[in-house]
Amino acid sequence: MYNRPMSSNQPRLVDPIRRTDDKLDPSLRPRSLNELIGQTNVRENLAILIAAAQQRGEALDHVLFYGPPGLGKTTLAHILANEMGVHIKVTSGPAIERQGDLAAILSNMNQGDVLFIDEIHRLGKAVEEVLYPAMEDFSLDIVIGKGPAARAIRLTLPHFTVVGATTRLALLTAPLRARFGATFRLDYYDSAAIRAILERAASHLGVEAANGGLELMALRSRGTPRVALRLLRRVRDFAEVRAQGVITEDVAREALDLLEVDQLGLDELDRRVLRSIIEKFGGGPVGLNTIAASVSEEADTIMDVVEPYLMQLGFLERRSQGRLATAQACAHLGLPYNQPPTLF
Repeated sequence: MYNRPMSSNQPRLVDPIRRTDDKLDPSLRPRSLNELIGQTNVRENLAILIAAAQQRGEALDHVLFYGPPGLGKTTLAHILANEMGVHIKVTSGPAIERQGDLAAILSNMNQGDVLFIDEIHRLGKAVEEVLYPAMEDFSLDIVIGKGPAARAIRLTLPHFTVVGATTRLALLTAPLRARFGATFRLDYYDSAAIRAILERAASHLGVEAANGGLELMALRSRGTPRVALRLLRRVRDFAEVRAQGVITEDVAREALDLLEVDQLGLDELDRRVLRSIIEKFGGGPVGLNTIAASVSEEADTIMDVVEPYLMQLGFLERRSQGRLATAQACAHLGLPYNQPPTLF
């Protein structure tokens, strides 16, 4: 089982990055903090932030969310706008290519509106230079004309809120990070929170689940709501075709085994990475680029998508000399463990 080769460009079922087939029913997305499941500390801090801004009659302070993909950064941005009773404009760092693109967005903001910038770490330097005074002074500097006749004018903007989201906090420039008044890290969800999310989704979708079906899916969803909802859709399809539409524990297990998602949520790529480190390189340490070449994947994919969850499970260690597979990883795969050399 779990030995079918995977193409390097094949979509992964447990990939937390948003895909084109992740068409989320609007009814599944929480619209208020009270409906939000999990992220207790972040939820409480945001509640205080919102209440304070409403009491003062001011726009919400700029907020930055960071953490692995699929944990609800976009959802939280929409919740902030809903709680404040304002409109939200959604864009992303790669979509804002020129200063004029950002200037056009900012000039159409209204008092208190939320501007959500996903992948904010991918903003260009020139675009950031326009964003700095907009966030700090609520002003927009534009140049009219060209050459000797060009002149700069400053437009006053209404007080608005920038909500940024990033999976790579270290790639944000220090000046940009400093302009956010509140920064929150989103962590992986525990199985109880994921199960509650699945229960809510199953109720909205009219999916019947019994006898531990949702619990098993929660355990295999990698602590990520986006992955959990994707698994629910696939297991629902399996149940409708082969199990009279009811998701029981046995049905869920059979479906997820068929999809090659094991009991800890690892898929074929995760196992290939671990097996490569253990079998080809004696458990490590081995460099990231070497691992990527050995499994025919991009190094960025390994670092951003595969490694975080393996490290959370305690299956992988990062050291200055490279990556090492742990004893737990070997036990999970049923492979012998080689103690790494001690470095003095």
